[in-house]
Amino acid sequence: MNSKLIKLSHKLSRLLRHEGPIDPHAWMEVSYLIQHKGFTLEQLQTIVRENNKQRFEFSDDMTRIRARQGHSLAVDAELDVQTPPAVLYHGTAKDSVDSILAEGITSQGRIYVHLTDSVQTAISVGRRHGEPVVLRIDAERMNCEGITFYKSRNNVWLTDFVAPQFVSIENCIAEI
Repeated sequence: MNSKLIKLSHKLSRLLRHEGPIDPHAWMEVSYLIQHKGFTLEQLQTIVRENNKQRFEFSDDMTRIRARQGHSLAVDAELDVQTPPAVLYHGTAKDSVDSILAEGITSQGRIYVHLTDSVQTAISVGRRHGEPVVLRIDAERMNCEGITFYKSRNNVWLTDFVAPQFVSIENCIAEI
C-alpha cells in the first residue's frame, strides 16, 4: 500500500476500534465512512484487500465494515471459542518485561490480550514498542484451567488476561 493508503488504514483502524459509530457487533456502515469521513469505496476495498495483517473485513453485501479485533469499545465481534495450540507468543518491548512477569499481560485498554502462534509476528509486534522480547505463553495450561481463548479470522489469538504463571521469556531474539 502507498503512504496515503497506509495513513487511511490507520485512520480506519482508529474509527473502527476506538471511536465508532459501530453497532454491537463492531460493524460500521460503509456509507458513513464515504459520506462523513472522506473515504472512497475503492480505498476501503484496497485497504481490506491489501492490509498485511488482514485487520478489516466487509459484510457479505459490502455495506458494512469492521475491525476483526483490537477494540476498546464494548462490542461482540462474533468470535468463536477455540482450543489454542500448546504455546502462543506475545511480543513486547524489553522495558515491559519485568512488569509483565510480575503482573501478567493485560489488554491495555482493549477488550482482549492479543497473542500469536508465530514467533516472527511476536518479534514484529515487539519492535513497534522498542527493543523486542518474545514471551512464551503456556496456552495449553491456561486452557486446561478453564481460560477461554478466541481466534479471529485473521489468526490472532485473544484472551482476557494472561496471568504471570503462564508467561516465560522465549529465548529466540538472538536468532534473528
